[in-house]
Amino acid sequence: MPESTSPSPVTADDLDQAVRLAVGLLSQAPAAAWDAKAGSLEWDCWETVEHLSDDLFSYAAQLGSRTTPADGHVPFAWERRRPAGPANAIHADREAGPAGLTQVLEASGALLVAMVRTTPPEVRAHHIFGASDAEGFAAMGIVETLVHTHDLAEGLGLAWTPPAGMCSRVLARLFPDAPRATDPWPTLLWATGRAELPGHPRLTTWRWYGAPRS
Repeated sequence: MPESTSPSPVTADDLDQAVRLAVGLLSQAPAAAWDAKAGSLEWDCWETVEHLSDDLFSYAAQLGSRTTPADGHVPFAWERRRPAGPANAIHADREAGPAGLTQVLEASGALLVAMVRTTPPEVRAHHIFGASDAEGFAAMGIVETLVHTHDLAEGLGLAWTPPAGMCSRVLARLFPDAPRATDPWPTLLWATGRAELPGHPRLTTWRWYGAPRS
């Protein structure tokens, strides 16, 4: 009988590793580089870390609320610090500098890791792309972390290549139609509209599918 080819689940440990790797990389950035544009985004690098922190925090909040409507978000007040900036509930104190900024990212990631570890598997929480479970939110948090760290690495002049196995697991969980015969990290960048992939047209729109796999 052939061996099962079912992908391994995405875990809280995967998410914890993704955040730790991102924080470690960003801690190497020179202090003067944070005003640079983050890759192809319209935000600077500081704003992009705040946005990523906000993603992780808000995912943790969605899992934590048992009274949130099935079709809505926990109603935090999201605010822009400038018209073209990201709308966040989480903002880092500028006076704390880059070290404080990465601490905000680390703490926000830890909140989501804790919620993924402790949320019962049958719990479903709202996301704009469909209700998902704790594993799905872990995978979403990893994708946000990996691809935004890619954006940041471009802006900060750093090299960034996350673990292939982690990329494979989140591709299987969130992007069921993505190619499987290509390298996982370039494929994840392609699936999120950030890169070309040989033999596949570059995506101009994209989304993931967070519904639990049966």
